[in-house]
Amino acid sequence: MRLTTKGRFAVTAMIDLALREHSGPVALAAISARQQISLSYLEQLFGKLRRHGLVESTRGPGGGYSLGRKSEEVTVADIIVAVDEPIDATGCAGKENCMGEDTGRCMTHDLWASLNSKMIEYLDSISLRKLVDEQLAKGISIEEQPVKRAISTQPVVKPIKITAPNSVFALGGAAFSK
Repeated sequence: MRLTTKGRFAVTAMIDLALREHSGPVALAAISARQQISLSYLEQLFGKLRRHGLVESTRGPGGGYSLGRKSEEVTVADIIVAVDEPIDATGCAGKENCMGEDTGRCMTHDLWASLNSKMIEYLDSISLRKLVDEQLAKGISIEEQPVKRAISTQPVVKPIKITAPNSVFALGGAAFSK
């Protein structure tokens, strides 16, 4: 089994999101900037995470993503499976036809199948909450105030300075006076 960037980035982004879960919805652009992960790639991953109920999306000003379940209820295995990351060390993807359609399993099939179950068991034993707590114990800094993305309630008043003529006649007169 080889964990690709898809699984690694999904787990990293979910930790980032869970660290900020009490600040309201988190914009993917903010996660992208903090974790140096492509925004378009995050959008793809979060679409899959949303379909599996691991995150919820909020549209509009101040929108973004929040956890779909409590962080202690989400495991690393949930995240990896949600983004279609295969957790399989067998050469046959569990079909037991390692040596070809007619010859059946290879001699090491049971070894790799056993490894698969141990990996899933291990990844299923680690909650998102545990990973967040580890980051907090390491002293990761989280912004005190979330970035405000909503429209301000105070209108912006700027004086308007008109430099153009205010009528067609004045425009024509301005052209002849020069």
